[in-house]
Amino acid sequence: MNSNRNSSQVSGKLFGLVLSGGKSTRMGMDKGNISYHGLPQREYLYNMLEAFCERTFLSIRADQHRGIPAGIDVIVDNDDFRGPFNGIMSAHKLYKNAAWLVLACDLPLINADTISQLISFRAPGRDATALATRESGLPEPLAAIWEPHGLAKAMVHLADTESSCPRKFLLRSDTALLFPESDLLLSNANSPLEYEEIRHKLAAK
Repeated sequence: MNSNRNSSQVSGKLFGLVLSGGKSTRMGMDKGNISYHGLPQREYLYNMLEAFCERTFLSIRADQHRGIPAGIDVIVDNDDFRGPFNGIMSAHKLYKNAAWLVLACDLPLINADTISQLISFRAPGRDATALATRESGLPEPLAAIWEPHGLAKAMVHLADTESSCPRKFLLRSDTALLFPESDLLLSNANSPLEYEEIRHKLAAK
């Protein structure tokens, strides 16, 4: 067992959160509805997190209820913040004592093995445990476990700054970094070109 993952250290619940409330402006269509694995990506990731988390939620805008299958729990963004912090902090406000395993809906190559490794590597005494690419060495805040005390710090940070970038917050925080087997697992699909590149990578498997 990894020394960071001592069961006596882990307090509170681990909930899953799939962020799908963005407007997908660069993609030109809802990224959460794109199918890479036979399901809309937001549902595929939701199902993946359900296998690991006590509860899992889909983070959505108020106008995204239509088309979400029955049985999927949702958290509607409060629109208190800009960017991904909007969904993350909306979830934190509802369940302040939970740690959140956050995944963005634009990560088509992430898999269950990587999620399992992230949970095993989790350092609950730190503010967050994030995946990171070897190329950048930077935390990926939207493929990370956010601890409740780290989110409480983020709330204070957001009340006192103009920056709503979760990566910048993690860079200034006590963040454990896990480098997955391949940087490709953290590939984003934010544009039609990136979408086609991901499709080719999946077809080549």
